[in-house]
Amino acid sequence: MIDTHTHLYTEAFDTDRDRVIENALSQGITDFYIPAIDSTYHQRMFDLEKAYPETMHLMMGLHPTHVDSNFEKELDLVRSLLEKRAFAAIGEIGIDLFWDKSFLKQQQEAFSLQITWAKSYGLPIVIHCREAFDEVFEVLENHKGEDLFGIFHCFTGTLEEAKRAIDLNFKLGIGGVVTFKNGGLDQFINQIPLSEIVLETDAPYLAPVPHRGKRNESAYLSLICAKIAACYGLSVAEISQQTTQNAKAVFNR
Repeated sequence: MIDTHTHLYTEAFDTDRDRVIENALSQGITDFYIPAIDSTYHQRMFDLEKAYPETMHLMMGLHPTHVDSNFEKELDLVRSLLEKRAFAAIGEIGIDLFWDKSFLKQQQEAFSLQITWAKSYGLPIVIHCREAFDEVFEVLENHKGEDLFGIFHCFTGTLEEAKRAIDLNFKLGIGGVVTFKNGGLDQFINQIPLSEIVLETDAPYLAPVPHRGKRNESAYLSLICAKIAACYGLSVAEISQQTTQNAKAVFNR
């Protein structure tokens, strides 16, 4: 299996990072895709990659909740790193209106600019969208085309929103929410072609049942996979194989 979204470099893992990674590897997780937040975390990301060069694949970008009045300086750092070395994707980027709506204009500008960079490098984008589906789709529509593709991370929308994302060349990142009693995803996920979803944990956030409310780990990807298998009426092996193939189709395009 591939964890397409995990923040293993954050402070939540400072006391037992190696154990957490070894545990995930023992669960059959072969690759970890690491989204960026902002420049305060870049060195942590690079240290993680150095420690596990074969399994950790870094993204680069500016997280929408870290877009503020200083966002242009942060984007300059993102651009300079993209020019210096290779990354697996531009992410996570997007729009978040849950915590703060005051920087919507700046979030839209940062999102749009980073999409342009992704296109120029032939990279996928990994989208963060919270209470902002209309705003995110508005930006995506302005960039739509064969060179726009990637993952709608932590997808929690409706079936209609899922179809709209898929029509724009995006896979849906399915994580712990699919195991939540009132999450809603389990009610319709089997109506989405299995070819259009990838697995993710978003560790340390959004741990699946029975660990809900506690720190999430990449090893818990197996619980997410098992729930999806039950929703589709397929075996865990079938879900693992197809979602791994889907992730590779995005990141190795």
